[in-house]
Amino acid sequence: MKRNKSSVSKASSYKGIAEYWDVHDLSKVWDKTRKVTFDVHIETEAIYYAVEKSLSEKVHSVAKKQGISSDTLINLWIQQKLQEHSFQ
Repeated sequence: MKRNKSSVSKASSYKGIAEYWDVHDLSKVWDKTRKVTFDVHIETEAIYYAVEKSLSEKVHSVAKKQGISSDTLINLWIQQKLQEHSFQ
């Protein structure tokens, strides 16, 4: 983190900034802020599909045993199936 990144909190780390805002109210220091602009680049997009509850519970159980998220497990399975069936 660059030195003096947060002029309001005077913190020198992200942890310090978080600790400051845990106990302070922005409305009390609004006059010390300045307008900024920045670009946000979203690299991934999520699309949701309906899954029966019983299937979802089974997926969650398998994912937990493998130490990964359900989202990751489902994406891995879909990639494998697409490679097997569509893109040979």
